Amino acid sequence: MKRNNEKTRLMTLTGMLMALTTVATMVIQIPTPTKGYVNLGDTVVNLSAWILGGTYGAVAGGIGSALADIMSGYAIYAPATLIIKALMAFVCFKVYTICSGKFNSLASRIISVIVSEVIMIVGYALFAGVFYGSVQTAVLGIPENAVQGIIGASVSVVLYECVIKRAVGLRNK
Repeated sequence: MKRNNEKTRLMTLTGMLMALTTVATMVIQIPTPTKGYVNLGDTVVNLSAWILGGTYGAVAGGIGSALADIMSGYAIYAPATLIIKALMAFVCFKVYTICSGKFNSLASRIISVIVSEVIMIVGYALFAGVFYGSVQTAVLGIPENAVQGIIGASVSVVLYECVIKRAVGLRNK
């Protein structure tokens, strides 16, 4: 029975974080010249990785972000977003896990979000380069994605370290 309760809790939390990712992505959308938008979704993608682990975090972050693209009129980006955000969460968790054996929680989270956000920046640059057939268009999106990455990384680390970790007593997670 205990195993079923844990699985149910994990699935429920995954669904909640998926929905929160969608909402965080849609609440504040600042349009960019490259037809995308800067948002707060990366914050929840990173938090999902740390709270749920790599696989479930990837599901919450990837699907939640792709749903936001679809509902916001950016459906053409949804497949790339699904892959990029899922990869961000998965790698964020893996890097955090590796680093947490060598560094404290804060340093491990900072390193993991830097890697996560680099994946986002490179992923969307590659997508833009292929989709628009232009290296120039790909390069144009890098600064705005970097801004989104800095915001997402900063907010997720602060929220986890100052609020979530203390609220639920996850001091060693």
